Amino acid sequence: MERRNFIKEIGLMGGSSLLISAFPWLYSCTSEAQKEVKGEKARLGIIGTGSRGLYHINHLLTLQNVEIIAICDNYAPHLQNAVALCPKAKSFSNYHDLLELSDIDGVLIATPLYEHAHITIDALKAGKHVFCEKSMSNTPDDCLAMYNAYMDSGKVLYIGQQRLFDPKYLKAIEMIHSGIIGDITGMRCYWFRNNDWRRSVDHPSLERKINWRLYKEYSGGLMTELATHQLQVGNWVLKMIPETVMGFGDIVFWKDGREVYDNVSLIYHYGNGVNMTYESIISNKFNGLEEQILGHKGTMELEKGKYYFEDVKPAPGILQLINQIEHNIFDNVAFAGPSWVPETALAYQGEFIMDKVSKTDGASSVGAMNDGSLELVEAFCHAVITGKKAENLVEEAYYSSVLALLGIQAMEEQCIVKFPDQYKIPYLNFATS
Repeated sequence: MERRNFIKEIGLMGGSSLLISAFPWLYSCTSEAQKEVKGEKARLGIIGTGSRGLYHINHLLTLQNVEIIAICDNYAPHLQNAVALCPKAKSFSNYHDLLELSDIDGVLIATPLYEHAHITIDALKAGKHVFCEKSMSNTPDDCLAMYNAYMDSGKVLYIGQQRLFDPKYLKAIEMIHSGIIGDITGMRCYWFRNNDWRRSVDHPSLERKINWRLYKEYSGGLMTELATHQLQVGNWVLKMIPETVMGFGDIVFWKDGREVYDNVSLIYHYGNGVNMTYESIISNKFNGLEEQILGHKGTMELEKGKYYFEDVKPAPGILQLINQIEHNIFDNVAFAGPSWVPETALAYQGEFIMDKVSKTDGASSVGAMNDGSLELVEAFCHAVITGKKAENLVEEAYYSSVLALLGIQAMEEQCIVKFPDQYKIPYLNFATS
C-alpha cells in the first residue's frame, strides 16, 4: 500500500489528527510528513542478509526515498544473495566496518536474536539511526540496555513490530477502544504451525549458525520469534502491561537435538483481572494463528479482520418464516448464541472490520505480504531523513520483548513470575512509577 493512501485506506476516526493522537507512531504516514521528505533519500546499511534481511531489502528496493549504500553478513552465501540484489552497494563481513562509513545515515539489523543488542548499541553510539528486527534481545537486561542507549542517543530506533502498521490491526484496535465489543474480559492468542523450523546445512559445523532459532544460546524459540508479536497486541488492547505470568513448555514432538520448546502454553495476568492465554505448537497447524479479544458484547479476531456480536439481530419476519418452513425447524428452534442464527439457519460468519482484509496463515518463517512490514520500513526511512522519533513504538516493542522472556523464565522455573521493577519503563501502567 502506498503511504499516501495508508490513512485513507484505514478510514479511521474521521481524520488524521485523531488517528495520530491514538497511534502517534503513524505520523510519517500523513500527507504533512510526506512533504518533509520530498526529494530526499535515506542512506542505509543492511546488517544481516539472511532470509529476513532479503525480505526487507526487497521492500526497500520498491521505495523512492531510500538508497542502500552497504550490506553486511558474516556468512558468505547470504552476503552473495544480497550483492545480487544490490550490486552497487559496498559489502562487508564485519559490521564494525560498515558502521565506519560516513555516508550511511541508518542501519537495518536483521541478524539472529543474540546479536541484536550489541549491534544496535554500537550503531547508535556510531551516530546511526537503527531499525532492528524483533524481539529486541534474548535477555531482559539487554532489552533495557538497548532502550537506554536509544534514549541517550537522540537517534531513531525502530523495532520490527509490523502489526503496529497493519491496517486491519489499527482499525480493529480503534473499534475495540471505541467499545464495540464491550468490556474486555479475556484474550486468547495462539500461533500453530506444522514444520520442524529446521533449515538444511552444508556441514555440521554450520548447524548452530544456520539453525540458531533452535538453541537457547541464540534464541528464545517460539516466545521470541512468534509470541512477541501477539503479546504486544494484548498490551495494545488493554493499554496496560500484565503483572504476572505462568506457563508450561516442553519439547513434545521435534526431539531432534533442539533446545527450545516446540510446545508452549502460558497465562499472562493483568491488574484488572483479565487473563491473556498464549499457545504455540509447531506440530499441528489446524488453528493457524489468531488474537481473539473477548468482550461482553462481542469478539474481535484481529488476524482475520472480523468481529462477532454476542447477540445477532433477527431477520425480517417474513424471511424468518420462510427459512423456518424451508428448514422444518418450527418444533426445534435452538437459540445457541452467535455460532448459529435461527432466523437464517446459517452459521454466523461475523463482520469484516474493513473492505479489504489481507490475512496470513502464519506458516512462513520469513514474512507475509501486506502485513504492515512495508509500511514499517517506509516509516523508518522517513525517520532516518527527518531524525524524528516514532512516539511509543520502541516502548510497545520493549514490553512485548521482556514479556516473552519472562514467559520463558516462568516455564523453565515452573513458577509464577512477577514483572520485575528493574525492567519497568515510564509507559502505560508503569508511566508514573
